[in-house]
Amino acid sequence: MKKEEIKVLLIEDDSNLGAITADYLSAKGFNCQWENNGEAGYQAFVKDQYDIVILDVMMPIKDGFSTAQDIRGIDKNIPIIFLTAKSMKEDTLKGFEIGADDYITKPFNMEELIARINAVLKRTSTKNDNFYDDVNIGKFIFNPKMQTLKIDDNSIRLTTKESDLLKLLCKNHDEILERNHALKAVWGDDNYFNGRSMDVYIAKLRKYLKSDPSVKIINVHGRGFKLLT
Repeated sequence: MKKEEIKVLLIEDDSNLGAITADYLSAKGFNCQWENNGEAGYQAFVKDQYDIVILDVMMPIKDGFSTAQDIRGIDKNIPIIFLTAKSMKEDTLKGFEIGADDYITKPFNMEELIARINAVLKRTSTKNDNFYDDVNIGKFIFNPKMQTLKIDDNSIRLTTKESDLLKLLCKNHDEILERNHALKAVWGDDNYFNGRSMDVYIAKLRKYLKSDPSVKIINVHGRGFKLLT
């Protein structure tokens, strides 16, 4: 992964630190999006594609731990680095339990942050590289960018919602895609009517995928869905 291709989501409520960090990362060749609270950061994440998330622990509206859990519900592999003013062991342990890839305590050196980002991306790149190119689903080839699903000589053009939903299922392959996270990510709200709509889209995806009997989207009662191949 080339540095100029690395897209960073920075979630930091301190306006001075957020602006300085975003400017520094941009100057170093990263594509950095900065949001100043957890909810705004989460909404940015579900609307776009990022290579790494850097987020503060103590934030208004939604704290960093809650934000990380919601992000992990959509993409279990996205690298996450926590920023915190605290050095309490309990916070560090909680961060790693949620799935943090690294943890850096404020105040920090910007060069150290760059080093941590590069180290985390190097460790996780094999899981995330080229996901948005062709993805194999059994005998199918799914291209999220083109929103196409191909098998043999047949090609299906997916709608945006169909493609986004299948992308989430692929990212959580063999693991549960939580229903409420999928609804928030694709529909923006987990209300009843959107839930019924998602069930219709799941049925459509199952119909598209039935050409390969080894591919299944199963219901996990009370939780969500799981893509199996």
